[in-house]
Amino acid sequence: MERTILGNLEAWRRSAERKPLILTGARQIGKTWIIREFGKRYFPHTAYVSFEDAPALAGQFEKTLDPKRLIRAISAETGVRVTPATLIVFDEVQEAPRAITSLKYFCEEAREYPIIAAGSALGIALHKGLSFPVGKVD
Repeated sequence: MERTILGNLEAWRRSAERKPLILTGARQIGKTWIIREFGKRYFPHTAYVSFEDAPALAGQFEKTLDPKRLIRAISAETGVRVTPATLIVFDEVQEAPRAITSLKYFCEEAREYPIIAAGSALGIALHKGLSFPVGKVD
């Protein structure tokens, strides 16, 4: 099934000013499906992390926000060698608040890495005092 959002995601991918992207929405509307489909269509590899299933990786974000160290941890967790041609996906990102904060550092220090963060309860998590990287994400 072709969805309009794929064109928007493709425009984001090609943008010279691309920042990490946050995709929000209600539960069970297809956020994960569309991100995975986008990864299959437009990237040679996708490093997919669901923070509901990766507490050890979430702990790495508590230790550091350095993109280079985090990329190594993401590679180890997913088994995917992460390069600038790899789509990095943080799903259910509200489960790892420091992963949201890390998007600022990916924007400032490692913008060449395409990152999409998604979460259905993200608005609730942000309301509870989570730091949001204003101006550093799309």
